Amino acid sequence: MINRRDFMASALATCSLGMSPALAHQAAPAAPYVLPKDHLPVKVRLRTKFAPGEIHVDPNAFKLYWTLPRGRAIRYTVGVGRTDLYEAGTFYVGAKKEWPSWTPTPGMIARQPEQYAKFANGMPGGVNNPLGARALYLFTPERGDTFLRIHGTSDPRTISAAVSNGCARLVNQHVIELYNRVSMGTRVVLNPKTRRGSIS
Repeated sequence: MINRRDFMASALATCSLGMSPALAHQAAPAAPYVLPKDHLPVKVRLRTKFAPGEIHVDPNAFKLYWTLPRGRAIRYTVGVGRTDLYEAGTFYVGAKKEWPSWTPTPGMIARQPEQYAKFANGMPGGVNNPLGARALYLFTPERGDTFLRIHGTSDPRTISAAVSNGCARLVNQHVIELYNRVSMGTRVVLNPKTRRGSIS
């Protein structure tokens, strides 16, 4: 179990360069990554009216919208799935988990066994887990769990990029805020990757 103090220390820590401990003292400390100001959550007015209490992801602009009454929304910046792995559609939140465990899908292991096969039996939740501090599990009536997630990450450099295996990711601080707003059964729309304008 990770307590708040450990989480905050991790969130504020400088990103690792992957150096061995023996070499770490010889290198200058890495500059901490500062999330760009335009990546911070902000209230916006929507161009299209949606019912309040929904999630809409615009993969073209790397934005996620939590809709509010009167045509407004809270806009978050996200990372999304790579072009060949991103799946558009309408889903609902079928499960919510804090500090979730993670197991790569068979497809992920088949595509990149050198990276994922060692985690075939799963990884416990924690600051180094790919799902981060919180995860919303996306379901459909026909398929049940689709293995798509809206989740956190402790690597803010992956925000505003198409890098994932299909899921949408927010920095941990933002996914915790979103998680606390979202109820089970919430409608989630992952919009298609097109050249159309953004939602807001």
